[in-house]
Amino acid sequence: MFDEKKRFTILYFLLIGIVLFIFSFLFVKTMPYYGAFFSFLWRLLIPFIVAGLIAYLLHPLVEKLHGMNIPRSLAILLIYFIFFGGTGYLLYRGYPAIVHQLRDLNENLPQFIDMYENLIYQLYNYTSFLPETIHDKIDELVFSLETSLDRLLNRLIGGFAKIVDMLIIITVIPVLVFYFIKDYTTIKSFIVKFIPVRYRDDATKLMQEIDKGLGGYIRGQLIVSAFVGLTSLVLFKLLNIKYALLLSVIMGITNIIPYFGPIIGAIPAVAISFTTAGNKAILVIIAIFIIQIIDGNLLSPYIMGRSIEIHPVAIIFVLLLGGSLFGVRGMILAVPVLTISKVIVAQILALRSYR
Repeated sequence: MFDEKKRFTILYFLLIGIVLFIFSFLFVKTMPYYGAFFSFLWRLLIPFIVAGLIAYLLHPLVEKLHGMNIPRSLAILLIYFIFFGGTGYLLYRGYPAIVHQLRDLNENLPQFIDMYENLIYQLYNYTSFLPETIHDKIDELVFSLETSLDRLLNRLIGGFAKIVDMLIIITVIPVLVFYFIKDYTTIKSFIVKFIPVRYRDDATKLMQEIDKGLGGYIRGQLIVSAFVGLTSLVLFKLLNIKYALLLSVIMGITNIIPYFGPIIGAIPAVAISFTTAGNKAILVIIAIFIIQIIDGNLLSPYIMGRSIEIHPVAIIFVLLLGGSLFGVRGMILAVPVLTISKVIVAQILALRSYR
């Protein structure tokens, strides 16, 4: 009986995975037909999505302060001003420096590419015994990499330079966050009213389970990523590495991606340090290695614990799937989507066995 139930569970998860894969594939392939509509919808809803996510992450802090006999209104204002005051200060100090470093990197990119091309041509001398087609493929790879990097840097510079165009969104988000936190319980009660009475208990339990795993995972990842970014900035500054702020921001953001993130973030740091200060590249590698040891063995287990309880093989699979379908954004969203799917499937199976 137990084996039969176990086989049914495995088959159920497998079918769910296949359906999700087919749906994601068809969604991506048919995107051009309704891309304009979704683009408009995304621009319209993004302030509400961002504000909702911020309110969701800050709400437990408000409740914790309120539990320490601090009036709720005062707790909301305190957390609100600390978060947006800190964020505003970081943008004020970091934004001009990041834009400057991006532009400088874009201007020096041809020199960096020339240097790496020289290294590749030296590699040709050692691989002259290989067929000429392999060398042609390497040339194509170098050209493709140069074009991709140039396009990426121009997009980043354009995105940062258009910050004024996002002024309305930036202004609206703090207002939305304040009201979302203030009326958090009221909004939850309003949403629950749309759920039929017979399903409300199950839906409430489902949301609690999702919050237990997903909330801890997101908050933990943000804390760990902030540590990686700040520690990288301090070490890169001490080593006097060029573009230290930009590289540390990249390392912090990419660290959100489990397993692959640290590798993705380390590549630009090592490549640029090797180009601009070749004798310090080894020190940069050692610094990154130390940061990841602290992260992997101390911070992540302590801060995040086993918040999602998903096997590493499943996480790696959804990361590869998300990356193949949606690029870096897909890799960032892969684990949260998997966590929500796991909780939903587990609740469905629990209800089936109960009934």
